[in-house]
Amino acid sequence: MATAGIIVAAVALSALLLWYFFAPRRAARASGGDDGVQHVRIEVKGGYDPAEVIVRAGVPTLIDFDRREGGECSSHVVFSDLGIDLALPANEHTELRLPALPAGEYPFACGMNMLHGMLRVEGEGEGDGVAAVAGAPATVDESDDVLRGRQQAEDLDRAHEIRTLTQRLVVAVVFTVPLLFVAMLPMIPAVDAWMRATAPWMLSPWLQLVLTLPVMCYCGWPVRRTGWLAIAHRAPEMNSLVTLGTIAAFGYSLVVTLWPQLLPPAARAPYYEAVGTIITLMILGQLLEAKARAGTGDAIRELIGLRPDTATVIRDGRAVSVATSDIVVGDIVEAHPGERLPVDGVVVSGSSAVDESMITGESLPVAKTVGDPVIGATMNTTGALRYRATRVGADTTLSGIIRLVRAAQTSKAPIQRMADKVAGVFVPAVVLIAIWTFVVWWCVGVPLRGLYGLICAICVLVIACPCALGLATPLSITTATGRGARHGVLYRNAEALETAAKIDVVVFDKTGTITRGEPHVVRIAALGADGAFDAEIDDATLAAIAAAEAKSEHPLAHAVVEAAHARHLDIPECLTFVAVPGGGVRADVDGRDVVVGADRFVEDAVGADGLEQARETMRLIAQDGATPVIAAVDGRIVAVFAIRDTIKDDARAAVGALRARGIGVVMLTGDNRLTADAIAREAGIAHTIADVRPEDKESVILALQRQGRHVAMVGDGINDAPALARADLGMAMGTGTDVAIESADVTLMNGSLTSVVTALDLAHATMRNIRQNLGFALGYNGLGIPVAAGVLYPIWHVLLNPMIAGAAMAFSSLSVMLNANRLHRFTPGRAHRYTMHAAPIDESTLEPVRGAVCRVHNGDGTRKGDDNKDTATKGHAMADETAEEILEDAIDEQLRQEEADAEDVIDPVCGMTVDPKTAAAKRVWHGRTIYFCNPHCVEVFDSNPSNYVDD
Repeated sequence: MATAGIIVAAVALSALLLWYFFAPRRAARASGGDDGVQHVRIEVKGGYDPAEVIVRAGVPTLIDFDRREGGECSSHVVFSDLGIDLALPANEHTELRLPALPAGEYPFACGMNMLHGMLRVEGEGEGDGVAAVAGAPATVDESDDVLRGRQQAEDLDRAHEIRTLTQRLVVAVVFTVPLLFVAMLPMIPAVDAWMRATAPWMLSPWLQLVLTLPVMCYCGWPVRRTGWLAIAHRAPEMNSLVTLGTIAAFGYSLVVTLWPQLLPPAARAPYYEAVGTIITLMILGQLLEAKARAGTGDAIRELIGLRPDTATVIRDGRAVSVATSDIVVGDIVEAHPGERLPVDGVVVSGSSAVDESMITGESLPVAKTVGDPVIGATMNTTGALRYRATRVGADTTLSGIIRLVRAAQTSKAPIQRMADKVAGVFVPAVVLIAIWTFVVWWCVGVPLRGLYGLICAICVLVIACPCALGLATPLSITTATGRGARHGVLYRNAEALETAAKIDVVVFDKTGTITRGEPHVVRIAALGADGAFDAEIDDATLAAIAAAEAKSEHPLAHAVVEAAHARHLDIPECLTFVAVPGGGVRADVDGRDVVVGADRFVEDAVGADGLEQARETMRLIAQDGATPVIAAVDGRIVAVFAIRDTIKDDARAAVGALRARGIGVVMLTGDNRLTADAIAREAGIAHTIADVRPEDKESVILALQRQGRHVAMVGDGINDAPALARADLGMAMGTGTDVAIESADVTLMNGSLTSVVTALDLAHATMRNIRQNLGFALGYNGLGIPVAAGVLYPIWHVLLNPMIAGAAMAFSSLSVMLNANRLHRFTPGRAHRYTMHAAPIDESTLEPVRGAVCRVHNGDGTRKGDDNKDTATKGHAMADETAEEILEDAIDEQLRQEEADAEDVIDPVCGMTVDPKTAAAKRVWHGRTIYFCNPHCVEVFDSNPSNYVDD
């Protein structure tokens, strides 16, 4: 009868438990809105109340977080989808202003990922878009002073928590150690006999109760308070399990002490020592966790501490000392040797070497002179500098880095979704297991079944550790992104970190990425009287060509202008100017029609007259590794410029390191094939794709992706932005343009190609670390819970002591902490522990897109298929010179597939209907294939594509 009653009670309790934790929650709606802002108040006390909030789409929201507790767990609230990490000072109100959001669900959680809430946006109002909101400094005040004040407040709170935990741990140890002696020594027969004869009072459960009360009431109070509040908020976590377990053990021991007659003689042993030990170990684990978490913020703390509080500024002709926050754009800042630069700027006088290691990861100081940019927070080492402030406050590079690191540390990697799903049902599942563990023990009919069932149920509650599961991913992400920032690698979010570990092909842009991006003219071959390009160019012609190039942003154009400046020529103003990306420029200079650019562009503009002679000169220039640029004046080709850009010092080493890891390397360039081949041989790159127009770069990425590759694109220019966005992982050189950096997932602050290797190596190390953490968390529980439930008792008559269960619980969390902190020891360039094994791509011969030329190089530097002759035919097979993988240029596979799938389309120029299979020509614009009915429409389209196709 008793057994039936216990089973019925267990069923009812289980049903109640499932309903309580998993039944739909009532959501609270935002109030107000008459002033254009809707208001929400959320109380933070062991959870979020309300945990679910409904707001209207298209209306800004003000959330007031009223935190009524201290401790680390709820000290931050993180909106991972919005890139927001908001510190919540203890016992204070903190406001978060959100712009108008589009409809959807935006989860939020505490910094330890244990407390969860949901912001639901309903309606059809227009929002600013998640991409615009994520990481936006407008959502939270992110000025340098606020960041510093917030970090100081967090450090004070964490120091107070560590100090409080230390005090409670000392008290717990002082009372738990004698409690263990009193409880355990009688297990030794000789000691038991001595105690019964000389000090029988030591065997009394009352002494154990007296020693346990300070631990239970004082030391364990924060644990139980947090645990009950979490249960009340229907979001139980680790503290809840420990609370239930210790209260069950203490309550049973109290019955043994006060009313022993209610129990059989064999079941009158108290478990006070288990209560004291579990709480002591719990506090020890929390203390170690608090110290470990303090270490994860070292990167941001050091970055914030880099900016000096004061600076010397030249005002009214005098040097005055002002607060760094008072510097404005345009101020002239004076930096003496040994001082940190307060803000970003451009040097106007003086020269020095600046140590940029904390910002870019570059170990050697960088020489700076007039016209060179300098970065705030870097160290001026040798000379005195004066520079004009260009970025101050929240706009400085340092503030941007801090925002990126904070956003990355608060974001969630896709792998964390699994842990979140498990954590969401973990605690209720453990409580159910504990209930049915007691029922099973009661039903098996062994002696002392009730006592054994209770012990095993307590062990199940105590040994489970959801804290380890909740911290397995966030702690590794936080540590890794901070470590990456120290080495000049900035991940935009955790997803970028996870994606980087999957990359098996890296596509490099050439100019400014593989090369230094500082081309200079090494030769000018002007048209002579005999029709050969072997004469000297006259000053008037060079000045006119430089005038056309002066308005262009292309690095090659700057080289031509510098060549004119080297002759001290006066460069006139051009009356009209037209630039075609990937082609060249055309301008009217003092009534002269000047065309400068690639051979195809010049031919389209002025015709083919004289082009054959120029092409021979171009071929010789390209063979030397320089880029040929043709110039025509008044319809006549007058000169060929040889412009050379040297590769970066670490290019060959970085390429070799990538290939050693089984990662394919491809160079993508708009230069002609011969120049591309020369640069590729120098850098050790086996695969080159030349003659690619800027708008076709993303098509190359897409074609490789269609072959099942995970592609990273590395670039630095505006024309790289579409390709960076298209790639699985966009990596922008921090020395490049802001547009490229904003389009990328990873920013390499020092512009070094070895940083590409560092970014991928750190990603692999992080994902390996996360998998290990999840293994620790799930492995401990997967093995520990069955053992705690008593599965070994039928075989070896072994039961787990609650003290051992408490030690295992603490050790599982500690293991995750220690393992994640191993990432602090990550050092770039050390031996890698991974090799990518991407499947080879089938060979095929395909028609190239817009004349793009792909070449494969053998190990000796010659092109695959060369027989000591110029192979000008268009090939597309890419094979790795060590045969570790075969990469093939698959650009046209995309086009062929689109043609097979496409129905009749419209020629955007003339409006005629075109069958893709019989089209006269085709072009690719921003990943879209466009078909034409006749060559004339192609020429019109090429002259200005944006007029006919939306970008």
